[in-house]
Amino acid sequence: MIKIGLIREYKKPADKRVALSPDQCVALQTQFPKVKIVVEPSPDRIFTDQNYLDKGVEVHHDMEKCDILLGIKEVPIEKLIPNKTYLFFAHVIKKQPYNQELLKSLLSKNITFIDYETLVNERGNRLLGFGEFAGIVGAYNGLLTYGKKFQLFDLPPAYTLKNYKELVAQAKTIIDFPCKITVTGSGRVGQGALRFLTEVGCQQVSPEVFVKGDFNIIQPPVFTHLLSHDHYARITDGGFDLQEFFKHPTRYQSTFGKFIPQTDLLINGIFWNENIPRLFEMQDINNLDFAIKVIADVSCDVDGSVPITERATSIHDPVFGWDKLFNRSCEPFLPQTIDVMAVTNLPTELPFDASIGFGELLLKNVMPSLIDFFEDNPAPIIQKALICANGSLSENFLYLSDYAEGGI
Repeated sequence: MIKIGLIREYKKPADKRVALSPDQCVALQTQFPKVKIVVEPSPDRIFTDQNYLDKGVEVHHDMEKCDILLGIKEVPIEKLIPNKTYLFFAHVIKKQPYNQELLKSLLSKNITFIDYETLVNERGNRLLGFGEFAGIVGAYNGLLTYGKKFQLFDLPPAYTLKNYKELVAQAKTIIDFPCKITVTGSGRVGQGALRFLTEVGCQQVSPEVFVKGDFNIIQPPVFTHLLSHDHYARITDGGFDLQEFFKHPTRYQSTFGKFIPQTDLLINGIFWNENIPRLFEMQDINNLDFAIKVIADVSCDVDGSVPITERATSIHDPVFGWDKLFNRSCEPFLPQTIDVMAVTNLPTELPFDASIGFGELLLKNVMPSLIDFFEDNPAPIIQKALICANGSLSENFLYLSDYAEGGI
């Protein structure tokens, strides 16, 4: 028998998401009769303890007897149980300073650890994540911020709504105002934003049409979706090759500037690192044709693709202003501000749907391999994702050695 524990989220503020819903626990135990799920009680989880009990799933405080422990956010060091197998989002693979002690503890406590971020298929695409729901909530929050800035309408915060259906229903009540929206990002974040904007009734146009402004902007809002080739070009000849761009991004420059004069609301969902050009530079915001008034920076790379994203924001205080006159952050919703929504944990605002979506991916893409791995059967997906085991870093993550030993 393999015991899998769904652990309580102890990080504050408490996250309401969970790796498996009650129905998904039943499905997993049905598919793999040798698996038993035990749920650690939680006062915060979107599914109550009683929801699990009603489905015949055991709820118990003792996680010591579980073999595999599934969480969402980082597990507090004092809550880590030695000699177990853990899966959660640890935020250590980029050598994040704030979680250095967490990786040290995973090693010292002889924990076998798999980060959800490191689970990829043979093409290198991630198997798990909450990106779609980050895009959905980011797009909703972008509309909410725009309405508040111009006193057009009042949308309730996403976290006060039950599910995606209510989110869409609320947004549909206000989609009767002129607004030009640009969405960036080809991954799950971008797809989530597209799904939401389309479903609430916004009108999509091609990047070429958007740049020219050849559309009626009376109502509803109009949006365009930019892929990498739409807003990056090779410096030497203006061409674009996706593989070259991924391998040698410094050979490219941003051409996003051509979209700025037409954009009222930017929903940014691109992948970015320090070698990739920013969408625009700080000095660009003072150009007369800089029309962007609200930015929903779902990617939220501080001082990254959006240079005025100087900090992440929280669910309960989601927006800061950027003063165009003095080039500094300030209170939002002032006449001279660009207002930036930069919440880092957007899926937490939609915990029911986010948990269901994550659990479906976990059941389909990961659990069969995880069970094989635990039974010492070949499981390449898990082997490649394994950060540490038996007190040592795995081969794929030896680059973290200095980080794990105290340096960065």
